[in-house]
Amino acid sequence: MKALSLSAPRKFDVIDLPEPAELGPYEALVRIHAVGVCGTDISGYLGKMPFIQHPRILGHELGVEVVAVGDEVTDVKPGDRCAVEPYLNCGECHACARGHTNCCENLKVLGVHTDGGLRPLLVLPADKLHPAEGLSYEQLALVETLGIGCHAVNRVCPHSDESVLVLGAGPIGLSVMEFVRLAGAKMHVVEPDETRRAFVSKNHPKAKVHAPLEPEDFFKQNDGRGADIVFDATGNADSMARSFEYAAFAGALVWVGITAKTVPFDDALFHRRELTLLASRNAIPSDFNRILRLMKEGHLDTTPWITHRASFEEAPKKFASWSKPGSGVVKAVVQVQ
Repeated sequence: MKALSLSAPRKFDVIDLPEPAELGPYEALVRIHAVGVCGTDISGYLGKMPFIQHPRILGHELGVEVVAVGDEVTDVKPGDRCAVEPYLNCGECHACARGHTNCCENLKVLGVHTDGGLRPLLVLPADKLHPAEGLSYEQLALVETLGIGCHAVNRVCPHSDESVLVLGAGPIGLSVMEFVRLAGAKMHVVEPDETRRAFVSKNHPKAKVHAPLEPEDFFKQNDGRGADIVFDATGNADSMARSFEYAAFAGALVWVGITAKTVPFDDALFHRRELTLLASRNAIPSDFNRILRLMKEGHLDTTPWITHRASFEEAPKKFASWSKPGSGVVKAVVQVQ
């Protein structure tokens, strides 16, 4: 069985893997059809993701077909199309016991801490599969990205009478926007890239889309006050530090993007406005279930997101072009099967 292994920064190798072994009672064998490529994958390809060690088989946004199941598996069956929850939690730590499987103390994410889906077949815990008949494999491959936004928005539960500012309009920012839209809140988006601004304007016509602007200018465009809720989806330490300045008094900030750098901030401003700062990590099973329901009902349409595609064989060269500034990639998908 062939797989694509990132053996070093900017270097993929085609490797041979043994055929999957006999399944455990709670496992499932899946055939990988579609793999979404996200910022984590690109950062890993460039050697900038500290959690990815080489060699590593990338791929955690997966649309799959169930091939076989273990003896004790009852929730999925061969032939089922599924989205994959790629967060392999231990089930035993304090966080897992409290239902916070997204931030398990021993968490391993497919394609990051352990080998992922850029291969034809993969054995997974069956409880990480979310069946969804009627959806395409490409739709299923984007469920995990949507889960990031769903979970982030659930951290603060915006109301329709609140104003929301989303900093950054990459795939994570786009996923946040979808759930802000569903909440009915007034939405502003700040994004430096002109192409991404145009994409947001087309797909979120009710949002006010801005090039980078100073906090005082944002206040002027938001009825003279800051945003009730600020989502920073940039993963940029400077942006995260400045995100406090855009928040209204008694407002909230959610850091969705992540950086390895220390983020300094103005404590006096933080206290004077009595702001709430939250982190958001990954997603939980109920997020996946909600997203699949919304997709089936037509409330979430990710069709415009997929701007680039590649076959399994083409993927190594495509990663090189997708990682370049100005590539125009909103979302790329590798079609494995």
